[in-house]
Amino acid sequence: MAGGAALVPVPGALLFALLWMAAAAAGDGPGGSPAPGAFGRVYRGAVNISAERVYAFAYSSEPGQVDAVRVYVNSSSENLQYPVLFVVRQQKGVLSWQVPLIFRGLYQRTYNYQEVSRTLCPSEPTPETGPSDQIIFVDVSSMAPFNIAYELLVTRLENFQLETNKAFNFTASPSQPQYFLYKFPQDVDSVIIKVVSDAVYPCSVVSVQDIVCPVYDLDHNVEFNGVYQSMTKQAAITVQRKDFPGEQFFVVFVIKPEDYACGGSVPSSIHGNVNRTWNLQRTKNLQVTIVPSIKKSVYVQAMFFSFLSFLSFYLGSVVVAFVHYIRVRRKASAGRLSPEDGSGIMTSSHPITASTPEGSSYGAIDESSSSGGRQLSSPERRPPAGSDTDSSVEEESDFDTMPEIESDKNVIRTKVFLYLSDLSRKDRRIVSKKYKIYFWNIITIAVFYALPVIQLVITYQTVVNVTGNQDICYYNFLCAHPLGVLSAFNNILSNVGHMLLGFLFLLIVLRRDILHRRAMEMKDVYTLDYGIPKHFGLFYAMGIALMMEGVLSACYHVCPNYSNFQFDTSFMYMIAGLCMLKLYQTRHPDINASAYSAYASFAVVICLAVLGVVFGKNDMWFWVIFSMIHVLASLALSTQIYYMGRFKIDGPDSDLGIFRRAAMVLYTDCIQQCSRPMYMDRMVLLIVGNLVNWSFAIFGLVYRPKDFASYILGIFICNLLLYLAFYIIMKLRSSEKLLPIPLFCIVATAVVWAAALYFFFQTLSSWEETPAESREKNRPCILLGFFDDHDVWHFLSAAALFFSFLVLLTLDDDLDVVRRDKIPVF
Repeated sequence: MAGGAALVPVPGALLFALLWMAAAAAGDGPGGSPAPGAFGRVYRGAVNISAERVYAFAYSSEPGQVDAVRVYVNSSSENLQYPVLFVVRQQKGVLSWQVPLIFRGLYQRTYNYQEVSRTLCPSEPTPETGPSDQIIFVDVSSMAPFNIAYELLVTRLENFQLETNKAFNFTASPSQPQYFLYKFPQDVDSVIIKVVSDAVYPCSVVSVQDIVCPVYDLDHNVEFNGVYQSMTKQAAITVQRKDFPGEQFFVVFVIKPEDYACGGSVPSSIHGNVNRTWNLQRTKNLQVTIVPSIKKSVYVQAMFFSFLSFLSFYLGSVVVAFVHYIRVRRKASAGRLSPEDGSGIMTSSHPITASTPEGSSYGAIDESSSSGGRQLSSPERRPPAGSDTDSSVEEESDFDTMPEIESDKNVIRTKVFLYLSDLSRKDRRIVSKKYKIYFWNIITIAVFYALPVIQLVITYQTVVNVTGNQDICYYNFLCAHPLGVLSAFNNILSNVGHMLLGFLFLLIVLRRDILHRRAMEMKDVYTLDYGIPKHFGLFYAMGIALMMEGVLSACYHVCPNYSNFQFDTSFMYMIAGLCMLKLYQTRHPDINASAYSAYASFAVVICLAVLGVVFGKNDMWFWVIFSMIHVLASLALSTQIYYMGRFKIDGPDSDLGIFRRAAMVLYTDCIQQCSRPMYMDRMVLLIVGNLVNWSFAIFGLVYRPKDFASYILGIFICNLLLYLAFYIIMKLRSSEKLLPIPLFCIVATAVVWAAALYFFFQTLSSWEETPAESREKNRPCILLGFFDDHDVWHFLSAAALFFSFLVLLTLDDDLDVVRRDKIPVF
């Protein structure tokens, strides 16, 4: 057979002659001549240091036929000092093991098996060589000075090759692993190996290995070659034809001696004769089915679907903008432009007066009778509109640090009823410059955060591809479609919506910003003194955050696991925080947080999230500290909101000033007078908000959820929804109206979020559990045969966030024709 020489087919009758020659060749070795063996017959005997047995099994292979032989051995001896040694010699390899076969578990525990069966590596003759004869020698020996009995059974496997779309059932144990051959059909480029079992334990390993001998089919070496997964009740491995030059591979099934790798418990002690029954206790029934995976055309369809679905939002935005343009043009030609179209050009200077509606004693302060600091908001004192260069902008500190301005703030912001003119007194250019810092800072943060993240997940994916260890990443393996080096391209593609819609939101904000600048240059009276002051820095930051959420979510799904989940949530915290800041800024443009303090707060939250992932599982001290920080932060923030930022810690003993003042307010309002709170609406919001946050703190302290990152995200989202609901209720209560576009966005947001959350809670994997336990949750694809439930969550959540941003952008468009001294603050 060597050297490619042509061989004449050997008649089957010559097999006995071959066995006789083999016996003659081995006749001088220990144990005498090998005994001819027959397949399917049980051989019993005994061996010792001076007596060994050799059996020779001969068979003939036909061209294209794969013959597999399985050797079963058994010995009643439990003497680990003198095991029975079995050596199987084939044409191209040697396989050996001992009985009792020893497996090692956690903490050096040992498990001994007296029954062992192994499948020998098959040798397939090439079609041009014709039939070939094979001989297998089985040597049985021992160094024991006494006889040790054994049993030997050699059989030929009839169902060694797996077929496409046909389920095959079998049984395996730690000492009796199984493996089978699969050949790719001509029209199939990729297949999914699906393995199921009715029993959770014993823990098992499924491995895919190339056609190379020896086959690694024991617990201690199954990870040396190929791709492998641990398994309880379900496993799935996607295999591509291009990864196997021979267009065939082995599927190996190994049962582990312990279950701790799959989340099971470890026996406390191993002693006595328990070892004799391990083989019966660790048997597992398995079913394997190999089905074709999707074709390349499905990848193309999925990519077209992903991009076209979100490009339709661009088309819708263009249609809305065009309709608005036509509407404005028609009104202009008819000479009946309304103020809300941005057409009111200021012809005379008329500052907002201090007279309050309906003769009330509350409202804006009369600028004409105020000190110099109070005249900043009048149009006569404003710098020229539209000049936003840094050289012409005076720093905010030039005014805010003056004592009279501080006094002015105390007078205005602590009034019972506030109007927007009271909180929009600072120079517009100064405030706009302050909010633009949000945009530039988040770009810097995004670059510095994303680059190491991308580098890390590339390393993760490389490790998975090189080692073949598919327990590193928590995919939905029943719907993980590889592309190039990526193991789950569908989970990455589904994040394209965040980037496309984030960019679209930036374009929408840019259009509004440009129109607003033009109106300012034309000294439009409705832009200067009517409606909500327009500051777009936070909106730009929100658009960037939405795009970065898509980038980082895609990075996380390159290899989702316990150690990089914060990549997927970091910008979610920032999105929720920026939305709350924007909502507050709408009616409080002069007193919102600076970008530096806001991003520093987000950094603290992300640090807490990382600490929670590391320490939050079992350490009670962490939850106590976090709950205290959560409650105190809620109280401190509530105090600042209640007093409009005028609650100061001052005095010679400033460390105790805040507590003394809080105690005095509590005593005066609640005990001495039992009076009605000065700011009832704010008080109701803050009481409900604190109850919600305290409930979160108590829940975390009692239950200590494993997914700490999602726990913090839940806190942010609940606070955002609470504040948004309060804002809309107060808006309607103040006799303000919702225009069609914001009303549509509110309804769309509610509907899409409800659908998105439904798919979000369809758990397909969980890094809180072991990889094998996580795979029990895996499900097939549900959309186009390419996307799973979590991908649909990505699509819908991107749309829901986009609509949520539009709600904040358009919610107060109805106020563009309302004077600021008539817009209430809440």
